Amino acid sequence: MIGKLRGKVDAVGESHLILDVGGVGYEVLASARTLRNLKAGDEASLTIDTHVREDSIKLYGFTSEVERTWFRTLQTIQGVGAKVALAVLGTLSPQDLANAIALADWQAVEQTPGVGKKLALRVVAELKDKAPGLAVGSLPMPAGTALASDTTSTVGNAPAEAISALTNLGYQPHQASQAVAVAMKDLGDGAELAKLIRRGLRELAR
Repeated sequence: MIGKLRGKVDAVGESHLILDVGGVGYEVLASARTLRNLKAGDEASLTIDTHVREDSIKLYGFTSEVERTWFRTLQTIQGVGAKVALAVLGTLSPQDLANAIALADWQAVEQTPGVGKKLALRVVAELKDKAPGLAVGSLPMPAGTALASDTTSTVGNAPAEAISALTNLGYQPHQASQAVAVAMKDLGDGAELAKLIRRGLRELAR
């Protein structure tokens, strides 16, 4: 199985790109979000999910392992195949999707072409317990992190670390994820870690 490809983008189509790896052109299906950020001549490194069928082999490309994990997780839901999962990730970033699920914001998921209200409701309902772990990804907060610390975190890491911190304090992952999503909505995407945790705790105490 192919797990990763690195090469030069030869062409970008409506739903796929051709990645030249050592003179071999691989046709890789990708989300609209990924394709918008690539153009012919770019060097690209993509995490690959290989689907083997009796009559075809399809390669799906992602810019991160987290995105590929979401792609696989979405397909555990009845009615969501590879095409729909890719469309969801083309509409929502992994973090936006995690926030939508944490807040039960099915309307955000419904914005995806081909996804109706019924399926959007199923996505947020069935993934509410899985989303926190996917949001945290590979960015766990070390045990014993001081709650009152003023140490700042990078914008991308802060939400995941806040979820991990609240989970370490004894809250359920889905509760922590929802609280942090509310905090981000109030404080903005650039909020510092300590502020996210404090706002999350206030939300959990309600």
